[in-house]
Amino acid sequence: MPTLLEALEEKYGMEPDEKEEHVEEEVLVSIFVPKLPPRQSTPQLLILNDCNIDRAGEPEDLKKKCRIVKELDLAQNKLNNWNEVFVILSHMPRVEFVNLSLNHLTGPIQKPPVTKMDHLRNLVLNNTKLEWCSVEKLLRLLPALEELHLSLNEYTHVLIDTVNPTDRSNSANSERGSTDEGSQGTATDASSNNNTHDGSATSQTKEQQQKEVEEETPYASCSCSTSSAEPQQQNDAEEPPPLQTDPHGGVRKLHLTGNYISEWGEICRIGRVFPQLEALVLADCPLRYVESLKPTDPQGNESEEESHKYFQNLKLLNLSNAKIDSWEDIDRLAEFPSLCNVRLQYWPLWARTDSTTEHERRQLLIARLPNISILNGGDTIGAVEREDAERSFIRHYLDKPDAERPRRYYELIGVHGQLDPLVNIDLRPERKVKVRFTFEDKAIERTVDVNRTVSDLKSRLERLFDVPAARMRLYYVDQDFRDLQGLEEMKYPHKVLYSYNIRSGDEIIIERKVKS
Repeated sequence: MPTLLEALEEKYGMEPDEKEEHVEEEVLVSIFVPKLPPRQSTPQLLILNDCNIDRAGEPEDLKKKCRIVKELDLAQNKLNNWNEVFVILSHMPRVEFVNLSLNHLTGPIQKPPVTKMDHLRNLVLNNTKLEWCSVEKLLRLLPALEELHLSLNEYTHVLIDTVNPTDRSNSANSERGSTDEGSQGTATDASSNNNTHDGSATSQTKEQQQKEVEEETPYASCSCSTSSAEPQQQNDAEEPPPLQTDPHGGVRKLHLTGNYISEWGEICRIGRVFPQLEALVLADCPLRYVESLKPTDPQGNESEEESHKYFQNLKLLNLSNAKIDSWEDIDRLAEFPSLCNVRLQYWPLWARTDSTTEHERRQLLIARLPNISILNGGDTIGAVEREDAERSFIRHYLDKPDAERPRRYYELIGVHGQLDPLVNIDLRPERKVKVRFTFEDKAIERTVDVNRTVSDLKSRLERLFDVPAARMRLYYVDQDFRDLQGLEEMKYPHKVLYSYNIRSGDEIIIERKVKS
């Protein structure tokens, strides 16, 4: 398999000569003349995807040729060792964007040759099956990272968090223990206190030893398991504990499309790790709800924790193809303080909604989400559209019982007041009208379908008046303008009857054509 350097030389026609060294030596040039033709110079946007690259190549030559690269696309190659990736990046000091999708980079991550990459802002790791412990180590190496793509990695849980779950359990056990101790005798209290003191000392010693080991080997092999080819089996198993990490204040955009995460509690860990997150893409994730977390206190009681607590800066949220089936989850999205752009398409909720049209569904969503300015990628919601949607929302719940009316209904009543139902006016023309047909001294009233043609009408009258359709001449008489405009001959056989504005009570006179 070729190295990155070999693939670069093959694509851009470079030869390992001293042309580029000559370029660096000639620094005093009065007129800009390119020293190398376009196909023999490395571009700032370097695309080498699907080239079967499995390693970096000769470091010195790679450093000469790739020092100006700012965007690197190595998707769908054979890279499976992070050491090779770090070697490549160490010779690209200006790189800001890296795409490593479809490379089998599960880990582990050892200590790289460069401790930090301060210019890398956008990292794409889709379908790499990267484990969360490796993600955590990458975050420590990339302080300037702003956008991270982790789609299609078969994650069932988010196994990084800023909160250590063992701290919570230890705190809860400690409080339960103190409660139990209060109900025992004095001698038992003393014994319990001594045991607690010895246990805490042992625990502190273990924590110090673990901290020392982590400081000595900060990039040890990953032991967490984050992805599975059988997501249902992984969900049924006990959730593995998350890895505690520090918050990363740089990441603004995170893509997790196509993973198997179904619980909002897992997404809250994302909010804690990335407190400045502005865009979160969770399309094609089987999330079942956007529900408030209910952590259990030491007494076993559930305490409410708002679902938007860790997303104070979130502006864009994509939940398309989720498994959400409740309007209450829509109301919870309205509580996100900065959220203004959402995608909520292809939910099970829409299959059973009362709305029969896409327009009515959009109106219900706009009315329930007062802070949203862009819905499902459409145009910006204007003041007129929002007011129409809110009024339609009020009327939608006018006939509903109080138990089915959401809180938003009463908020909008306070804004627009109590509205009356709209009058149902049908402006469509009558489809069937009663017309008087007159032939000589014979008159008959019949119901006529105005969507039929003149030719079809003649065929039906042929049986009533015994006049061949080919020898039949029809005259339309408007009951209101009989004296003003007289008779109007219906001489076009394919003309539809409603084009004559026929109404009930009008007359059609039949006349037999005279043979010439």
